[in-house]
Amino acid sequence: MNINSTLFLQAVVFAILVWFTMKFVWPPITKALDERAQKISDGLAAADKAKSELTNANKRVEDELAKSRTETASRLADADRRAQAIVEEAKARAVEEGNKIVAAARAEAEQQTVKAREALREQVAALAVKGAEQILRKEVNAGVHADLLNRLQTEL
Repeated sequence: MNINSTLFLQAVVFAILVWFTMKFVWPPITKALDERAQKISDGLAAADKAKSELTNANKRVEDELAKSRTETASRLADADRRAQAIVEEAKARAVEEGNKIVAAARAEAEQQTVKAREALREQVAALAVKGAEQILRKEVNAGVHADLLNRLQTEL
C-alpha cells in the first residue's frame, strides 16, 4: 500500500468519525451539559430566592417580636396603673371607713356624755331634795316641789 492511499483512507475514516460524532454523540453530550448548566443556574436562583425569603422572614419575626415586646410593656404598664388605682381606691375606702368609725365613736361618746349628765342631774336633784328635806324637816310636798326640782334640773 501506498502511504498516500493510507493517509487518504485514514483521513476519510477520520472524517466519517467526526461526522458520526457530530451527528450522534455530540448533541446528547451538549444537551446533557446544557441541562446540567440549567439545573445549576436554577439551583443558584432558588438559593438566592430562599436567602431573600429567609431575610424577609427574619425581618418579619423581628418586627413581630418588637411589636409583642411593646405590647407586653404596655400591658404591664396598664396593670401597674390599675394596681396603683386599686391601692389608692382601697386607701380611700379605708380612710372613709375609719372616718365613719371615728364619727360613730364620737357620736356614741356624745350620747354617753349626755346620758351621764342626765344621770348626774337626777342625782343632784335627789341630793338637793334630801338636803332640803333635812333642812326643812317639815312637810315636804313632792307634788309642789317637783316643778321646782325640774326647773333646777334644767338649769344644771
